Amino acid sequence: MIFATGNEGKVREVKMMLEDAGLELDLVTMKEAGVEADIEETGETFEENAVIKAKAIMEMTGEIAMADDSGLEVDYLDKAPGIYSARFLGEDTPYSVKNAHIIKQLEGVEGEARSARFVCVIAVAFPNGDILTTRGTIEGYITTEERGTNGFGYDPIVYVPEYDMTTGEMDPHLKNSISHRGKALKEMIKLLGDRI
Repeated sequence: MIFATGNEGKVREVKMMLEDAGLELDLVTMKEAGVEADIEETGETFEENAVIKAKAIMEMTGEIAMADDSGLEVDYLDKAPGIYSARFLGEDTPYSVKNAHIIKQLEGVEGEARSARFVCVIAVAFPNGDILTTRGTIEGYITTEERGTNGFGYDPIVYVPEYDMTTGEMDPHLKNSISHRGKALKEMIKLLGDRI
C-alpha cells in the first residue's frame, strides 16, 4: 500500500500505529515507491481532499493507496485554518510562526472560546474502484504559548484537558492512541482487516 504523503512525521505515526495494531501491511511512501506527484487538493472538505489524493496515487500506480487529510479547526477563527492547515501562511512557513500567529489571533479570548480540534480523514482507494474513508477528531483548546517538543505541526498549541497537556507534550504512543489520526486509522484498520 502506498501512503500518499511527503510528511515524514505522518509516515512514522501511521507505521507505528499499524505495528501496534498487529496489521501486517507493507506501507511505503510515495518516495519509496518511486512516485513523484504534486496532487492539487481542490476539495472543500477533509474527506474530498483525502479521496482526491488516494485516487490519484492509485490511478498512477495501480496499487492500493492510502491518503489522509488533516488539520486544525479553531472555533473562534471560524474553523480556520481547517483544510488549509498545511498551507496556512504559506507552505514553507515554519510551524513555530503559524502557531504564534494563531495564539496572537486569540489574544484576550478566554476559556471555552479557545476551543479547537484536530480532524483527520483517511481514505483508501482500491484498484477495483472501491474507496473507504474514516474520520477521527480530538478536542482541545489553544494554549497561550507553545508547549512540548514531541509530535509536529500544531501539536505544541493544542491542549487536551483530560490529559492536562498539549499533544506536543505527549509520549508518541499515548498521542497515537488518542489522536485524530489514531482514531481514524483504528477505524480504517478495522475496515482493512476484512479486505486485506
